[in-house]
Amino acid sequence: MTSTTLSTSSPFLPRPSIEPTQPPVSNDPPSFTRINDASDINQIELLSVSWNQDYGCFAAGTSQDFRIYNCQPFKETFRRNLKTGGFKIVEMLFRCNILALVGGESNSHYPPNKVIIWDDHQSRCIGEFAFRSEVRAVKLRRDRIVVVLEHKIYVYGFMDLKLLHQIETLANPRGLCCLSHHSNTSVLACPGLYRGLIRVEHFGLNIMKLINAHDSHIACLTLTLDGLLLATASTKGTLIRIFNTMDGTRLQEVRRGVDRADIYSIALSPNFQWLAVSSDKGTVHIFHLRVRVFGGHSSSQQSSVQGPALLHQNSSTSLDALIPPSTGANPSSSLSFMRGVLPKYFSSEWSFARFHLPEDTQFIAAFGSQNTVVVVGMNGRCSFDPVHGGEMLQQEYVRFLKTKT
Repeated sequence: MTSTTLSTSSPFLPRPSIEPTQPPVSNDPPSFTRINDASDINQIELLSVSWNQDYGCFAAGTSQDFRIYNCQPFKETFRRNLKTGGFKIVEMLFRCNILALVGGESNSHYPPNKVIIWDDHQSRCIGEFAFRSEVRAVKLRRDRIVVVLEHKIYVYGFMDLKLLHQIETLANPRGLCCLSHHSNTSVLACPGLYRGLIRVEHFGLNIMKLINAHDSHIACLTLTLDGLLLATASTKGTLIRIFNTMDGTRLQEVRRGVDRADIYSIALSPNFQWLAVSSDKGTVHIFHLRVRVFGGHSSSQQSSVQGPALLHQNSSTSLDALIPPSTGANPSSSLSFMRGVLPKYFSSEWSFARFHLPEDTQFIAAFGSQNTVVVVGMNGRCSFDPVHGGEMLQQEYVRFLKTKT
């Protein structure tokens, strides 16, 4: 059961983008306070971090406020303290003024079962959703608001907040769900009703696909911006698999390691060439993708139905055509030629490049520009060699909770 409230004082429209290096100008109400010093930094607890849709910014929810940061160059864009408590979910919509907020356990005004649609130009709530159970995640695109509960997902229209779809899921305490963000595709991926099953909705084509991704429960999943590729990991955390969302075909499988790991994040580069994985083992792994996408930049979703395809390793001509001379390939066992005879482990593709971090730090990773990876949690940026791979180099380190506006 849900209830929805929409402000009628102004149209519910995303306004022009906020430049990442300039905080928006607003007339703050008495209950709205900007934080301009870090005197109480030791009392602030980081509750969540999340990327915006193009990975150029990230949002941090703390026990006192929420904050928006630009990645390259790194800069705190703004922070907001509503004097009610912290926020466990802060979801951006690219770089515009609209955000979705969910309060933390100690928030006196915004409980964890309520989604607030916040207009930062007006410095106020312009819409809200209330549920009987705790909200696990919120995802935004320009025409949809998606609210994830533990056993159900609600999809609403962005303009009028009308309920469009309801999706039942297996228990989903992590709030797993991802969306495409191209205007010509409308794709949603989430856990299905059975262990290891993923449900993919192509709303624009009225197609629903079920993918048996893993034997264990799903731990992490992500889509490319156009929704044609899906990358997944299970709670075992050893293998990452890439699927074609149109027909469910498994296109590639790479190995993070042998020991069980908790996967924190999976990221796919915009050019479909690289995959980044972070885990509780204190390592960011980079893998080279052997996937070519046909029709990914077409003018309509109908013309991209052919979707992604894999150029197989046993075809040297195809492989050479896919992997240009300027990049390398994932290493594998010297016994991989005996695939089908030896155990599957010996035919695994291992990471092309990697970066090591303290194992007690939870962090998420995404691709920046010019072969860089931005890691939030360690608060920095590192680069990898696209030809030789190996250990990545740290380029920047920032303690972002201590920065000032």
